Amino acid sequence: MKESIASKIEGTVTNWFSKDSSLGFLLVTMVVIAMVWANSPWSDSYFHLFETKFVVGFENAPIKNSLHHWINDGLMALFFFLVGLEIKKEIINGELSSLKSASLPIFGALGGMIIPVIIFLLINNTGEASDGWGIAMATDIAFSLGLISLVSCRVSNQLKTFLTALATIDDIGAILVIAIFLTPHIEFNNLLIGGICFLIMGIGNIIGIRSIWFYILVGIPGLWISLLFSGVHATLAGVLAAFTIPGRTKLTEGKYKEKLKLYVTKFNLIWKEDSSLLSIQHLNVIEKVIASSKDALTPLQHLERKIAPFINFTVLPLFALANAGVKIEGDILDLIFHPVCYGIIIALFIGKLLGIVGFSYIATTFAQARLPGLTNWKKMGGIGLFGGIGFTMSLFIAELAFTNEVLLQHAKIGVILGSFLSAVAGILWLSLNTKKINQYDEEESIELLENPMELLPNK
Repeated sequence: MKESIASKIEGTVTNWFSKDSSLGFLLVTMVVIAMVWANSPWSDSYFHLFETKFVVGFENAPIKNSLHHWINDGLMALFFFLVGLEIKKEIINGELSSLKSASLPIFGALGGMIIPVIIFLLINNTGEASDGWGIAMATDIAFSLGLISLVSCRVSNQLKTFLTALATIDDIGAILVIAIFLTPHIEFNNLLIGGICFLIMGIGNIIGIRSIWFYILVGIPGLWISLLFSGVHATLAGVLAAFTIPGRTKLTEGKYKEKLKLYVTKFNLIWKEDSSLLSIQHLNVIEKVIASSKDALTPLQHLERKIAPFINFTVLPLFALANAGVKIEGDILDLIFHPVCYGIIIALFIGKLLGIVGFSYIATTFAQARLPGLTNWKKMGGIGLFGGIGFTMSLFIAELAFTNEVLLQHAKIGVILGSFLSAVAGILWLSLNTKKINQYDEEESIELLENPMELLPNK
């Protein structure tokens, strides 16, 4: 009975963590906690906690930063590492692997970056406020996919894939903004050391080094610390490191199947005593199966599967808790109607919708792109609204763009409200204006995409 209860609890927990909606719910919860805590009688404890100093390093070369800084520059490097792995995976064998499949998400993402920037700069075209032009560019993959799962019965898997690819391209744009425009100074000696470490990791990939420890040992002490001291934002080390992780298998699918058949045959032929323990011969065969299975995996996919739960359910919630706590002082309407705040709200809520849908229409009209399976323009409108959920990356860019605490406060409120409006509008739009998709329709759609000749009438 005890084992049964434990098994049920384990199954429930595993099932909860495997759902996209769970991550969305957790991030929303952390935002609410941060906002309530920062505006409660215990608000001092919130800000004191994240300003607590931590020292890492050696006596002659210490790195002393606040907890808030360690989360944003340290833990978020892991988030960017995961983003880099996802980008590389999409380029190798995904929506970005060919120009034909990538054309629609590329156009949609470009529109989703260009139009919000234009809208923000029309409202904030002078002074320090204009430095926040990149805040509304990004789409939060975790948040958008987590919340769109609430209406998953109305969205095909192909449309979710489109949203993932679009958000991935957005991330590339945000990374370029951070690297080019939000790097105040560069220390070239450390940048050179970082470049050498990146080159070593790249060579390791080329010559076939598959050990994750090689990339960790060169990437963290070398690449990450060098970029940290160079002036280039250290989180970019995560993206660069991800691109060096091998995305090739050592053993092809066919050879892996052959080896498994051979091992199963050997395993069955080995005589076994009437014991619960396996023989040494059995163990040898199992170890060979494990070794071959590792060779049949790409280090990129293996690493992504291993670190994604930690990043999604630890790093991102911590980031949300540390960055979403805005102390609201004075009239809330005065805060909202500040140009930086409402500029971000309009850019996310309206700009993303217009940009994604408008440029996607251009792609289907002039670039021969096709809408994803079981998708119409009403559903694309819902995706455009979900694209306005810019939470994680938008807050991150705001932290880098504004040194003025007042402008940063306005920007954070704008990001939270703009993302909230986009999420609620996206859920309502898809719920009220689109039909549910049944499994048969989706399977049929996939078959037609794989065999487009089936669309032709029979003679």
